[in-house]
Amino acid sequence: MRQHTSTLKPRLLVKQQRRIRLPERRHDIAPDMYQVTRLQNGVTVASAAMPHMASVSLGIWVAVGGRYEPAQLSGASHFIEHLLFKGTKRRSAKQISQDVEGVGGYLNAFTCEENTCFFAKAPHQQFAEVLDVLMDMFLNSVFDSGEIDKERSVIKEELAMYLDQPAHHVHELLNELLWPNQPLGRSLTGTEQTLDEMKRPELTNFFKQNYVADGVLITAAGRVEHSELLNAVDKYARRIQRGIRPRCLPAFNQQQSPNVHLLSKQTEQTQIALGYRTCSRHAPERHAVRMLNTLLGENMSSRLFQVVREDHGLAYSITSSVNFHDDVGSLSIGAGIETARTQEALSLITRETRWFQDKLASRKEISRARDYLIGQLELSLESAENQMMWIGEQWMGYGKIISPAEVKERLHTVTPADVRAAARQYLRPERASLAVISPLKSDSAFRKILAS
Repeated sequence: MRQHTSTLKPRLLVKQQRRIRLPERRHDIAPDMYQVTRLQNGVTVASAAMPHMASVSLGIWVAVGGRYEPAQLSGASHFIEHLLFKGTKRRSAKQISQDVEGVGGYLNAFTCEENTCFFAKAPHQQFAEVLDVLMDMFLNSVFDSGEIDKERSVIKEELAMYLDQPAHHVHELLNELLWPNQPLGRSLTGTEQTLDEMKRPELTNFFKQNYVADGVLITAAGRVEHSELLNAVDKYARRIQRGIRPRCLPAFNQQQSPNVHLLSKQTEQTQIALGYRTCSRHAPERHAVRMLNTLLGENMSSRLFQVVREDHGLAYSITSSVNFHDDVGSLSIGAGIETARTQEALSLITRETRWFQDKLASRKEISRARDYLIGQLELSLESAENQMMWIGEQWMGYGKIISPAEVKERLHTVTPADVRAAARQYLRPERASLAVISPLKSDSAFRKILAS
């Protein structure tokens, strides 16, 4: 998932929950420590109680992101993410920061392809105050024209910063190749042209059409009870405008042979990003794809790291990652390489992708990769903030909270044959796209390597 990031128990009145349908504790909906309530106007409230924590993490998730934007509004979700920090009817931009940081907390947000999230973390005693700031931003932002003009300049500088970072820029180029002529292939920040064309009416209309109750999730994790969260959210949630959760067009691709995009630029090293289109987050084989990614390049034990860096000394950093969306996904490999040895490195990388198609990883390798994935999951979920993120990603992506125990169980079912089947299905030349930023002038050698 690409992201662009902007940078306890309160006293509550006991009252009847007239507008709230209390949660049904169904294990297929919200197992273990998680509770979920859908309010009458369509807003969903979800929590993870962690009574041993000293903090609480809060998030407002919206089911809209970069792939929901028409071409002329590319970057609108990210633009709005910035603007919600720029002042409300009650608070200036400075007061928004002070009211959270002044109680020892912090405030942030991010935009990705299918979601936008505004979140905060604070000592649990400040739960009510921090929630009030987040909801004030969401409900009362003024979208001041002067602030819009200033923030447009800020985002242009952000865009320029990313373009000056070849390791980041090359992955933007890869997304354009993987998903050509569609929202998934566009930069989440938009372009200078689309940023210039978006004025207050376009931004406020996009907000009104997409930031609606049916697509809003309010989450909390840490030292907070679900009933406490419901009581606190009640007076805000009723003010979120009703509306149906937005929908985006499905991704498409008619690729029949390897794609290569070489951006010739004077750089100290060559940056490459090699990607393969894979499956959606709903596909049963996604767990095998995750295992394949771990074995291939996710950590220092992976084959790519050992072969390309340790054995041949061709890269300081080489890694692979997976992205799963609602209908499609990708596996991408990124590396910075000495320009004179780029072909050698790419040949080794493609050799390793073919290894997984031709051979079976040993059960010991599978076990080690599984233990890594499970260990990373367990370590991350010790944090209240990551629990809040887990709730949001699960509910927004699946319409339910899949328990970590279920994910672990699914990983335990992945066999060496499953990993090889995933490699054979997805790591094929006709599904490959390669983006390169390099002083080199010709891409013919890269095309030959990918096609061989």
